[in-house]
Amino acid sequence: MSKRQYFGTDGIRGTVGQPPITADFAMRLGQAVGQVLRRHGGGRQPTVLIGKDTRISGYMLESAMEAGLVSVGANVLLTGPLPTPGVAYLTRTLRLDLGVVISASHNPFEDNGIKFFSAKGEKLPDAWELEVEAALETPPQWAGSRELGKARKLADARGRYIEFCKACFGADLSLKGLKVVVDAAHGAAYHVAPDVLHELGAEVVPIGCSPDGFNINAGFGATEPAALQAAVREHGAHYGVALDGDADRLQMVDAEGRLFNGDELLYLLVQDRLQSGAPVPGAVGTLMTNMAVELALQRAGVGFVRAKVGDRYVLEELVARGWQLGGEGSGHLLALDKHTTGDGMVSALLVLQAVVRSGRSLAELLADVQLFPQTLINVRLQAGQDWKGNTALQAEQAAVEAELGRTGRVLIRASGTEPLVRVMVEAQDAGRARACAERLAATLR
Repeated sequence: MSKRQYFGTDGIRGTVGQPPITADFAMRLGQAVGQVLRRHGGGRQPTVLIGKDTRISGYMLESAMEAGLVSVGANVLLTGPLPTPGVAYLTRTLRLDLGVVISASHNPFEDNGIKFFSAKGEKLPDAWELEVEAALETPPQWAGSRELGKARKLADARGRYIEFCKACFGADLSLKGLKVVVDAAHGAAYHVAPDVLHELGAEVVPIGCSPDGFNINAGFGATEPAALQAAVREHGAHYGVALDGDADRLQMVDAEGRLFNGDELLYLLVQDRLQSGAPVPGAVGTLMTNMAVELALQRAGVGFVRAKVGDRYVLEELVARGWQLGGEGSGHLLALDKHTTGDGMVSALLVLQAVVRSGRSLAELLADVQLFPQTLINVRLQAGQDWKGNTALQAEQAAVEAELGRTGRVLIRASGTEPLVRVMVEAQDAGRARACAERLAATLR
């Protein structure tokens, strides 16, 4: 098998109750994963950590994955609701064989997904996913009663992760004197993020921290920052922190209600390292990273490369080059000297650390970066639609690129998690970016 059938750019994701996000598939997936782990472990009994966000469907998928894993002789530890980066951290520090996260990240509650972390707390490569997909096509190898795995709850998972987050903040610094609104999107960080900030000295105003199984990402979080902007103004807070449903991405707001995205925050992290005297040979963005950030990094003498969209590809570039800092405008930020994967809470602490250490506001620290206007239009695909073979789209794209010349760029790509094509146009003039993107989207429709 050379082509992935189930895995997208961030695990397996879809609508609950429709293949592959069903209980029977999750159990079969657990069996396949267990078979692959035992094969690579020389037949020994592996141990797998399973965490989840707050979706009601998490109970079903968690139970099914657990059943599949123990049925082929793998042991299971259950964390309950825990941020995705928390699962990665515990998988690594507890010396486990695999971490599983049941989450659809920023998607609505009707969706869910399953993604994996290696024993090192890193996203697994395509080759591993292909091996699991191949195992899904073979009959399961059921373990006998003596070889079955066991499952138990990891009672202190939340506390361990909170202490890890706090340790990423300077030991000589404090958040005392700062009022911070934190929005957990009614997701996995609802019982983590407020405590982390409070224990570091901040006055905390929590919003989006009352999950009911159905309200994850609904009107709150990193993909819906208006609620955070309003709360920061209402409470007279200095800053606002918005996470998404599984807390691996970050958006921030200042006292004026200005929103700062992942591109800007990546530049800030680079500048903070430079100001502290640490070398920063380069940073990794994606095809979507704003051109203004690339130019600002060049002025600072910092190398910059673009990876494919998806934090796993940013990570691959960082590892290949031996660099530490990378990220996406959506708020996935990587600081590999702190964590092996993107962590919204850790990223927020690194940004707040820069603010406290410098004595300057976010706006002041980012005064050198004026983002180019970007227009992003999502076009939903019809079943069987061949957008890559659309000659009219190709002709229109060529015309737009010729019109923009050196003043902008075009990116058209398929979503890795939804049946969408994303049309992005970036230009120095906002009106031109919007008009060009609408022309391309109309052609695609």
